[in-house]
Amino acid sequence: MVSYSRTPLVLSYAVVLCLLPLLFLFPPELLTLQIRQNSAGTTLPGRKTIDPKPKIAFLFLTNSNLSFAPLWELFFEGNSHLYNIYIHADPASSFVSPGGVFADRSIPAVRTQRATATLIAAEKRLLAAAIADDGLNLYFALLSQHCIPLHSFRFLYRILFTQTDVRFPHRSFIEILSDDPQMGERYAARGEAAMLPEIPFKKFRKGSQFFVMTRRHAAMVVREKRVLKKFELPCFQKHNCYPEEHYFPTFLSMADSDGCTNYTVTRVQWTGSLDGHPYVFGPGEVSPELIRRLRISNSSYSFMFARKFSVDCLEPLVQIARPVIFSD
Repeated sequence: MVSYSRTPLVLSYAVVLCLLPLLFLFPPELLTLQIRQNSAGTTLPGRKTIDPKPKIAFLFLTNSNLSFAPLWELFFEGNSHLYNIYIHADPASSFVSPGGVFADRSIPAVRTQRATATLIAAEKRLLAAAIADDGLNLYFALLSQHCIPLHSFRFLYRILFTQTDVRFPHRSFIEILSDDPQMGERYAARGEAAMLPEIPFKKFRKGSQFFVMTRRHAAMVVREKRVLKKFELPCFQKHNCYPEEHYFPTFLSMADSDGCTNYTVTRVQWTGSLDGHPYVFGPGEVSPELIRRLRISNSSYSFMFARKFSVDCLEPLVQIARPVIFSD
């Protein structure tokens, strides 16, 4: 079992519990604006910044070791002032921190189980910890231990902070689907009318579990309880119960659909999937051609991350990291 007694982020998590009432009193935009204007001030829990720049919070949700840590180390290299890392490792796992940029970045964790609301709770914990830890965290990227980057850090940073839509300069990259053929069965998984009145069927949505969310939306999600209660209800049809794929798309679609792109930037291959899990790429498939193919999306933006990769893909991925993956 992982011990968090000496982890600095425990303090951050305690701070956010105290600050949650503020999220109800003040709009998230105002809280973010105050941080931006305080160029010589401090960010929670006492970070000093001389020339503050917006940051990306990388949220790793895992139930095993971060086998691709060496690849992520190369990704983060030279950009320490532009990101923060947070790790939620299932306490039932034998997780061991890989050190380096991941050292002391674990937050107090809860047990998680696939296809249950425990995954939502874990993701909310990550968002809450990142909000409290640094007011300059303006984007929040949820990743798993099976994810890899498809571009350089600088490429991702430019995409997130130079969006050209004047009406919505910063939007959340979250997949929101309304026409999936499984929607009816999944909506009724807890009972025909269990989601009513908060979530009528016409507002029920589905999407990838993995997102890149704005700070404004992250604050909204952390404090939201009304919609969450519906997804915490027990499912009578277990094979149709995947609350982690529905809660975030449904809530954000209802709360601020214009602030969402409606697509994810994490590539997943479902062809060849097994038991509801995505296809797993092996080391023999890793190549420059694969990376370039995985980047291609149907949106105006390239995919930034991809999953799943087997742990023995690390060596071939590191070999092509600088000349291919981080060569934009």
